[in-house]
Amino acid sequence: MAPTPPSRTFKMFEKSSRNPTQNPGVGSESVSRSDIPHADMQSLARGMMRSSLNEGSSASIRRPIRSPADEERAVNRHASVAGGVPPSAEATHRETNKQRIETRIRREGEATPSAHEAEARLVRLKNQENHTLATSKSISTAGIFKHISSTDLLFLMDTTRSMQPYISAAKEQVISIMKDIKSAFFNKADVRMAVVSYKDHCDGAHLQLIDFTSDVKQVTSFLGTLTAEGGGDFPEDVLGGLQQALIASWKHPTRCIIHICDAPPHGRNLHDLDNGDDQYIQPGSEPHGLTHGPMLQLLIDQNIHYSLLRINSSTDRMAYEFAQVYAAASGECKLHTSNSYHALLGKAVSGPITASFQGTAPSGRAKNRLNFEEHNLGTSYGALRNLAVKIVTTSATRSATLSLSTVARGKDAARGRHFSPLTMVGEEEDEPGVFLETTPPQWDTPGWLDEVVEFEAYTTDVIAHGGSMLDRMMAHDDNIKIKTTNLTIHKRRQPFAQGAMRVASYARSDASRNRLVVKSYKRKGKKLAHLLGDMRCQALCKAFALEFNSMVSEQYSLDFIVVTSLTPRSAVGDAEACLSLEPLIDGEYVKYNSNGGWVNPKNDSDPVYMAAQAFSHFTFERSLGRFLVSDLQGVGRVLTDPSVHTLDEERFRLTETNLRQEGFLFFFSTHKCNALCEQLKLKSNGAMVVANKYDFRKIWPGDVSGANMMVCCSNKLCSRIIRASICKTSDAFPGYRWCGRCWDDLQRTTKHVCHAPGPLHEFEVSRFFYESQGDILPRYCPKHRGLAVSKAVGAITRRVGGGRKCKAGSDCIDLSCALSHPS
Repeated sequence: MAPTPPSRTFKMFEKSSRNPTQNPGVGSESVSRSDIPHADMQSLARGMMRSSLNEGSSASIRRPIRSPADEERAVNRHASVAGGVPPSAEATHRETNKQRIETRIRREGEATPSAHEAEARLVRLKNQENHTLATSKSISTAGIFKHISSTDLLFLMDTTRSMQPYISAAKEQVISIMKDIKSAFFNKADVRMAVVSYKDHCDGAHLQLIDFTSDVKQVTSFLGTLTAEGGGDFPEDVLGGLQQALIASWKHPTRCIIHICDAPPHGRNLHDLDNGDDQYIQPGSEPHGLTHGPMLQLLIDQNIHYSLLRINSSTDRMAYEFAQVYAAASGECKLHTSNSYHALLGKAVSGPITASFQGTAPSGRAKNRLNFEEHNLGTSYGALRNLAVKIVTTSATRSATLSLSTVARGKDAARGRHFSPLTMVGEEEDEPGVFLETTPPQWDTPGWLDEVVEFEAYTTDVIAHGGSMLDRMMAHDDNIKIKTTNLTIHKRRQPFAQGAMRVASYARSDASRNRLVVKSYKRKGKKLAHLLGDMRCQALCKAFALEFNSMVSEQYSLDFIVVTSLTPRSAVGDAEACLSLEPLIDGEYVKYNSNGGWVNPKNDSDPVYMAAQAFSHFTFERSLGRFLVSDLQGVGRVLTDPSVHTLDEERFRLTETNLRQEGFLFFFSTHKCNALCEQLKLKSNGAMVVANKYDFRKIWPGDVSGANMMVCCSNKLCSRIIRASICKTSDAFPGYRWCGRCWDDLQRTTKHVCHAPGPLHEFEVSRFFYESQGDILPRYCPKHRGLAVSKAVGAITRRVGGGRKCKAGSDCIDLSCALSHPS
């Protein structure tokens, strides 16, 4: 920690004993508080009261916002003794003003905790953490990868007329498909296959099914019995085939239908044929009375992913209508760009007009996270194998999203004005009944932040780039330092966003203009010990990013927001749920990968997408296989809420998204090294994880200096990663570095009363600086600070020699404690 900087200025109030009418400050004789004339005391009280009101601090826990006019009236009311005061009342008013001054001194002293109080808080926090760890059941993650990647794959096949080449291709490739799927999951997954064959109603027993089996030879034999024949009019009995698929014995978590066809279903709403080309043109008029909506909803209810292999344009309308049903149930849907309806999909469900759309259920819920996707097969019969394997592995990562969400409900979607909870591991359904703010924020409108709350705050300490810092953090949780202070937060009462567990409100701290978000739980939420684990995870990720950024060019740099945990100072014990404070990241929210192996496929050549995948791999390699950071999501290159998987089962045990070694398997089951992985010379891969035999890069750059040196902004509520060459520094605060948005806050100062005995005087101090460091505000002006330290050293010496305790009841011999609680 850099040395505490000197405060700026101070003022002495004096009088001349020879001329009682002379203004304070003129003359040479210093006097005590009790000797200040009434008028001078009144003037000083008025100035202090105005300063007090302008600082906006009070001893109450919650208070209303005052307008400037209100503040002026309050000053006038408290200073109303000016003129016309009877001489007999002078002593009373002098005593009243003295009490006000003493109240201000006490309030300024309570603005930050004393060193003893801060130390006691951290001891209590450590005790709470140890108790929570001792009483919390350890949830085993062993076998999660095998369980989730185990797959039921059903081929739904049109077997009329021109489909013979596709039947033959399926027969020839089904053994290879089974082998490749198992290999993709490191031969840990159980895979079963089933086949449904359908023709048209006029073809007699036109529906055939072989139920799920792990014996691929039975599947091959069944395919060998199928012949491409029959069919009456152009459409076929697709809905009858879906009905057969629903009665199959679905069992495994990953469930996929691969539909291969070259003709649409019956019904004018599922094709663009002429009426004469469809014998059952009216929807629901076919012999079984089936319609597509209820059938697909049953598939959704069973968590079945649907992939359509497109052969020609006759099925475009069917794909579009099927996709709408999945999208309406919050599935993620994609039509092939050759589909004539692909640009209409998002518009039909009130979403963005793209070839890929993630829908929103009518209730606003993000329930299924299922996938409907159309691929173009055409006449490329040999492509069936690769498509099938890709479909299954992608579906498995989405199934992981579904399964793991019950283990990781503490993470939220409320991160900024634009957020998308639907693909996020850890988010369940949003609940109705929370009224959200929809108007744009009014940061510059006085009183818009309409609630002021005082908190005990806990922050992590990530200071500068350095391999030694990262190595220390990786070695033990206790090396990820926690600091505590008091924070006054100005926030909106009404939240602007919500997730499954929490709501988010706009906020600012008392001494800064930085835009923040306060997240609070809807119901009883996490205790401070749980949030402590999340804070440490985020701090470790930032330490990884500092080193990663020093090794790549600027376009690939990443950052993680810092999380501060808050406990209302009015809270009793640890029963009340804690809150968290984060920088507001405003913009389009993107998820780059998940802790279940899902990888965003939308733009793998984008620098941030590339950096995110390489960063996850880097964390595993740099830590020698002890950590892997995934679940990367955020706005641009600023990320939030990562998951950290650990080799040591005792590390980050209270964070629900830590899948331990199973998380390593999920990541490497889908990771493909990109150019950044190669640039960083990363050697590890999934085969090494399975075999538990590794070959890691052995030499890392260590501490970097010069132009590539990366540091964090010294404001612990910001901690933005910046290059040392462009950060701002101040002679008044040597050893500290600041980003541009915190620099302006640093320049503002406020006046505080010096606690030294003798003449009343004030000194200027940057409240932002001490807030940014989580440090105690100085109680002495620069002139008296040296004397106070000398006195405190003497107090420590007497305390140790006499076996006495400080006034706070502590046996400590800490200097700052002696300054706050002398014997």
